[in-house]
Amino acid sequence: MESPESAALRSRVFEVLATRFPSATLVDRADLLGFTVDGVKLPLIDYSRGIRNPQLLDATLSVVSSADGPYGDEQVAPGVWRYDFRAGGSGGDNRKLIEAHRLGVDIILFRKLRPNIYQAVYPARVAHVDEGVGQVLVTLDDLVSIADHTPSVVERRWAEYIAKHRVHQPAFRGMVLRAYETQCTVCRFKHAELLDAAHITADANEAGDAVVTNGMAMCKIHHAAYDQNFLGITPDYTITINGDLLAEVDGPMLKHGLQEMHGAHITLPRRRAEHPDRERLSQRYLEFSLR
Repeated sequence: MESPESAALRSRVFEVLATRFPSATLVDRADLLGFTVDGVKLPLIDYSRGIRNPQLLDATLSVVSSADGPYGDEQVAPGVWRYDFRAGGSGGDNRKLIEAHRLGVDIILFRKLRPNIYQAVYPARVAHVDEGVGQVLVTLDDLVSIADHTPSVVERRWAEYIAKHRVHQPAFRGMVLRAYETQCTVCRFKHAELLDAAHITADANEAGDAVVTNGMAMCKIHHAAYDQNFLGITPDYTITINGDLLAEVDGPMLKHGLQEMHGAHITLPRRRAEHPDRERLSQRYLEFSLR
């Protein structure tokens, strides 16, 4: 069992964390390094390592999973990430990581999505330790019971559902809204509470990757119109409104919210690498044209 002092501090860290960075939200590196608890600075990540072991805690507080290394961290199953030991066997930093498994304490998984941008995923647990290979499996709290064995078909579907809704969809939305500077690509509406990350290729499709180039920030109205093929976007980023809708006579929402957008160009992210994929747009526009 974790010592009372360590347990109390860990609990308080998670309380403060929940008020500042709800689980699955995107966080800047500077905010993680400047994190404070009751006026005391307590960084949530290490300055140079992928593991955070505060001296006052009996076990690891957080680990960083990064696709670009230096180790081979990766998601090995829905909601389950592999985290490689730091060099040095089961000693050093890895001792507290192993202790986190033995004690069954909650930790934080930070997914590094791009330089200086992380997704905070918690509560998570160290579900399995393999000292021979030198790695652990970190999983969402909901999935601890199935992370240590080969899941059945039903368990895997449940894990996929949990991972999609708790991790991947929020990350996709966060990265898309960040790319579009929290504004609708069609009308430039800027209130995040009423903005979505619209998929170009549907996420139910095998090719519907949760990547920024497969998404566009849209307000609720334009997202719904896009999904229903009332609104299309050409590969050259021009907005097209369905012909039947253009011919309708209704109120100001139809006139100003949709009809007047016909022929306009969408607002693109500043970074060219985050612009909507033209091939995806072409395929999606074909579906719109055939409606």
